[in-house]
Amino acid sequence: MQIRTLMGNVERGPDYCNGPDCLLDYGPGCDANKIPPGTNTSSIPRPALGSVPYGGAGIYQCTVPGTIALTFDDGPYIYTSYILDVLKSYHATATFFITAINNGKGEIDDPNTIYPAIVKRMYAEGHQIASHTWSHQRLSQITPTQRRAQMVKNEMALRNLLGFFPTYMRPPYSDCDADSGCEADMLSLGYHITYFDVDTNDYNLDSPNLIQGAKNNFDNGIRGSASSSEHLVIGHDIHEQTAHNLTQYMLTKLLAAGYKAVTVGHCLGDPQANWYRNGGGAANASPTVSSAASASATAIKPITTDATCGSANGFTCQGSQWG
Repeated sequence: MQIRTLMGNVERGPDYCNGPDCLLDYGPGCDANKIPPGTNTSSIPRPALGSVPYGGAGIYQCTVPGTIALTFDDGPYIYTSYILDVLKSYHATATFFITAINNGKGEIDDPNTIYPAIVKRMYAEGHQIASHTWSHQRLSQITPTQRRAQMVKNEMALRNLLGFFPTYMRPPYSDCDADSGCEADMLSLGYHITYFDVDTNDYNLDSPNLIQGAKNNFDNGIRGSASSSEHLVIGHDIHEQTAHNLTQYMLTKLLAAGYKAVTVGHCLGDPQANWYRNGGGAANASPTVSSAASASATAIKPITTDATCGSANGFTCQGSQWG
């Protein structure tokens, strides 16, 4: 199989046929052109819910003092379940900005993959489900029709798993400007455009030798005291060091500083009833959690702050400067 890539070259092989790198205009070889089963969601009414703004320049920070919203983009992926285990061990919630088909992982609503159980587990354990588009395209650089398809197809895939779809989204590459019409399109589709004020840059630091840089970015971004500050943090659950190292570090540090780890909706004071819309016409939706997804979480120990670690004291050195 051959496909035209973002560089304009005609390349051969499966590595060049996966979103976001293949171009949407060059036929069925690009997996981003697949369509989820079930009824198209584009005609579903989208009334404004609550006071959080839709469309426009977007949301960059939380509004409820003492809260930090940890967010994870691009998943679900093979590391996401471990992040869910860590969050559960800390009694913390987070927001997952989901991309339905990217990096060759297949569609998230494919029952032959691990992803349906993971997405259902996210919801069952109190995390917020949000959209990161169907195949991770730059929304300001595609046509309005393609942009709408990126949102609607992700809605359909999530609807097929949960029976509903989100009202919160994050543009891939933070690319959704006014000039292209993207901001207005998100308004018409009923989406809160969600950015961040703390960037861990974890996707550039995914190795044991580099992940300390992401920890430093987190520490440097958390300003002020928990009594008067709040933050919206971006990470990515498709990276191993984010799962096995950074997430636990962030939770340990924010809790020690007096913050509470919450969803984006909660950090904006937006009731959970406003986070989703009924999806209708699902191919095979069920908001229940499969046995695989509801399995007990792996025991996760808090990271030591003074080099004392081991089974006797209940702390781990893994992920610390002594690990």
